[in-house]
Amino acid sequence: MSDTQDRLSRRHFLEASGAAALLAAWPRAFAAGGDKAAVLAQIPRLHEENLKRLQAWIALPSIAAEDRNYPQGPELMAELARQAGFSDVKLIRTSGKPGVYGRLDARAKTTLAVYFMYDVKQYVPEEWSSPPLEGRLVEHAGLGTVCVGRGAVNQKGPQNSFLGALHAFKAAGKPLPVNLMLVAEGEEEIGSPHFGEITSEPEVFASLRRCQGVLLPEAQQENDGSIEVDLGAKGVVELELVSSGEHWGRGPVKDIHSSLEAQVDSPSWHLVQALNTLVESDGHTPAVEGFFERARPLTEAQRQMIHAYAAQVSEEMIKRQYGVQHWAHDLPWEESLVRLYSRPTINIEGLVGGYTGPGGKTVLPHRAVAKIDMRLVPDMTAADTLAKLKAHLAKHGFGDIEVNMTGGYDPTQTALDSGLAQAILRTYHRLGYTPQVMPRNPGSWPGYRFTNAPLSLPALDFGLGHGTGAHAPDEYYLIESKQPKVQGLDGAVASFVEFLYAMA
Repeated sequence: MSDTQDRLSRRHFLEASGAAALLAAWPRAFAAGGDKAAVLAQIPRLHEENLKRLQAWIALPSIAAEDRNYPQGPELMAELARQAGFSDVKLIRTSGKPGVYGRLDARAKTTLAVYFMYDVKQYVPEEWSSPPLEGRLVEHAGLGTVCVGRGAVNQKGPQNSFLGALHAFKAAGKPLPVNLMLVAEGEEEIGSPHFGEITSEPEVFASLRRCQGVLLPEAQQENDGSIEVDLGAKGVVELELVSSGEHWGRGPVKDIHSSLEAQVDSPSWHLVQALNTLVESDGHTPAVEGFFERARPLTEAQRQMIHAYAAQVSEEMIKRQYGVQHWAHDLPWEESLVRLYSRPTINIEGLVGGYTGPGGKTVLPHRAVAKIDMRLVPDMTAADTLAKLKAHLAKHGFGDIEVNMTGGYDPTQTALDSGLAQAILRTYHRLGYTPQVMPRNPGSWPGYRFTNAPLSLPALDFGLGHGTGAHAPDEYYLIESKQPKVQGLDGAVASFVEFLYAMA
């Protein structure tokens, strides 16, 4: 990618991205008459405003793991909600970072909840080709102009586009076809440890009970224009395994000279040996006793979803996107997808111990840490899976290793015949897209707070637009597309307008 010196003209953007035809077709194609046409007509006029709001949001990262920009982050989230038309906006205090709540009463029959996260992952500036907090516009070869920055696609870009849709209603002076309720958190990137305190707050909970579903704004298009609709998401447990001389009772209680390894035990090797028991000899399959016993198998209908996806999505395109040459066990494409969507996992996110700077430093470290995440499928729970891991370590002689869960939650699932799912599919089909419906997202979000009792609401993501690089360097969100099937900022905003009418 190279820096863009001059932005495309508005006319060039609309022609290149296909947004002109899309925006022109929507008012003619569907009900809602002049109101929808008036709202959609505002979107190109608000383009610069929507872009600047995204760049300003990227410039203020809230990072829970670093305790960075609190309370500035939630205060900005609250202000963005007010500007978009939400009333009674307030911060919801928790034992951790605050949530943000607001409502938008359009005096409509249908009420929809919208889930936002205002926090982002950490970043290392040296790994980026442009500053991660600048929101710089960059030309992406073959795709168009993208906005590069931490949080650009996860989730500030899509969320900003949803807010852009609300601004379009305001600019047109037209009422929303649905009532909205906003619930936002600032700890999603550390496993949402206090999100339950937000959803159970009396006013928030009462508002959720009145909703027909929960929307997670997303950029669901791949760079070829294809769309995947996931009917749920895996759960996750995030934790640290800590091996130390203090807790082990062996090895040093401070770093000592590495020559002493001949007579002193190593907490680092102790951790490596413990980690080796967590997977089978293939280095991949979880070996924790009872790990799979609650995992619900795929239904035949879910297998058919995967079969259809494998037949229509390019394996080579996905391999290039991930930068891989082989799937685990050298499985064929469809079988690898079955494992992706059906299997729980144990992953090492990072290993930290001893000296990691330039050159060598001959020490025997007194402490080593492994950062672990475990992905869960229905009917697994975070609590049960964590207990199984602890029991496994104790059984294999590693009960001294500290297991510190930092966040996590159960899987989420929504029925295909729910009103929310049908509104999403109906919207995509009417806009000329044929999405691939999949059993669940292999990633995670705390949707179970909505889909499980006592709320038992459908909760799914939706949104045209494209971006990638979540949690990685050079994360971006597409602004001005050169691909007719892939929508940029204006097309993404317009898709949310259409979805709100579909939900009504």
